[in-house]
Order: sequence, then C-alpha cells, then structure tokens
Amino acid sequence: MGWIFATLIAAAAQTGRNAAQRRLTAELGTMGATAVRFLFGLPFAALFLAGMAMLVSVPMPNAAALGWAATGAISQIAATALMLLTMESRSFGVTTALIKTEPVTLALIGALLLAEPLGPARMAAIATATLGVLLMSGADWRRGGWRAAGLGIVAGVLFGLSAIGFRGAILALPFGAEPVRAATILVLSLAMQSAIMLIWLGALNRRALVGMGQHLRGSLGAGALGALASLFWFLGFALTAAANVRTLALVEVVMAQLVSGRVFREGASPRQLGGMALIMLGVGALIAVSAR
Repeated sequence: MGWIFATLIAAAAQTGRNAAQRRLTAELGTMGATAVRFLFGLPFAALFLAGMAMLVSVPMPNAAALGWAATGAISQIAATALMLLTMESRSFGVTTALIKTEPVTLALIGALLLAEPLGPARMAAIATATLGVLLMSGADWRRGGWRAAGLGIVAGVLFGLSAIGFRGAILALPFGAEPVRAATILVLSLAMQSAIMLIWLGALNRRALVGMGQHLRGSLGAGALGALASLFWFLGFALTAAANVRTLALVEVVMAQLVSGRVFREGASPRQLGGMALIMLGVGALIAVSAR
C-alpha cells in the first residue's frame, strides 16, 4: 500500500507547484512558466539521486528506458503548456478537474502497452471518479466553454501518456529498488526536458529566461515542489499501475478547489461540489479494492 502514501504526498506537492506556476505565467508567459518546473526541478532531483548513489548502486538506463523516458518527457512538456493555457480562461480548480480525465486514458493505454488490465471493480472506480471530474469541470458548452474544456482534456490525455512513458522507463531499468529506479528516471527525464526547454526559449523567448532570474524565488519554489511531486509520482509508478496512481491522484481536484477558493478567491458551484463528491467516492472505491 506504499503507493497510496506516495500518491497523496505527490498530489499535495503538485497542487502547490501548479499554484506557483500559475502566478509565474503572468510574468514569464506560458512556455516560461512551463520551463520552470523542469529547469529548477532538476538540481533538487539530482541532489537526491546523488545522495542515494552514496548508499546503493544506480542503474544505467538502457535503450528501452531512454525511449520510454523520452515519450514521457515530451508528453509532459506539451501537457503542462496546455494546462497553463487552460488556466488563462478557466479557474484553477476547474482546470485541475479537466486535466484529471486522464485515468481512463491511462487504463486503456496501460492495458495495451504495458499489459496491465485493471479488472471490472477498478474500472468502475475509475469511471465513477472521472464522471465526477466531468461534472465538476462546469464547462458552458453553449458559450464557447468547449475550447477551454477541450484544451484541458487534451492536456489530461498527454499527462496520461507521460505517466505511461515514465512507468515504462522505470520498469525497463536493469536493476534497483523502487526508490532508486524512480529517482534515476526522474533525473533522466528532467535533464531531457530542461535541454528541450533551454533550446526552445533560447531560440524563441529569451525574455522568459531573463524573467526566471528576476523571479528566482518563485522559480526555485515551483522547481522544488515540482521535483518533490515528481519523485513521489515516479515512486507510485514503480509500485503499481499508472492508472491506479492517477485515479487516487484525483484527490488533487479537491485540494485544488480549496486553493482556488482560499488563494485565488474562486468559488465552487453546487454542480462542482457534486462532482467532487463523485471523485471522492471513486477514489475511496479504488482504495477499498486495492486493499483486498
């Protein structure tokens, strides 16, 4: 049951990181705020892995691990950018709900690519929680809400694909206990993502690079929270199917709504509260099934 604790820690840290990134978007732009989680998360992840390397052997990634990690890294960059774009037109809490449609995608992709069938009980729990997400999204389709909702859902699909990529990379490593595997792939993927973002920003948006230096405290905070969240996400992926981790992670929607109300002063409608109730019902069912 270690994956449950890892997922809850990751969800809490990610909620804080998303809020920090949202604040930085106004100063750095979408791609600049996207880059922060990778560029400023890498040093923290590298320090953690270096500490582990003093105690245990660190596996060398093979070709399969590199391929899976690259899939996860690129998908996560695109997903983060779309998430921040959605936040420009939807509230923080609603955006978080929209991107959390990913468990269904994860269940399907995981079954096809990683041979991880979940069974009827887990699929029912995932479907219940995802229905709650759709209810909570609150998109007004008659007034063009479909565009923001569409961006958020595509972001969720890409986040799901990134989770599959990272789990595939962790499983492809030749040896190592789960924490070592998770930290190894975390550093590898963050290094890939940092290189991609540096090239992108250096060629197209140097103002964002300058802005990161001007907002160093906020960037470091977002990077530290991002590294902490990613480490525990990866640990969860090492311990169980990615769909299990991401379904339990829907508790982040409730956390985000609290942040949305208390920090950003964005209220919740009865429909959104009903959606949160379904999310918690589905998450509770998943935990009950997993505890058997």
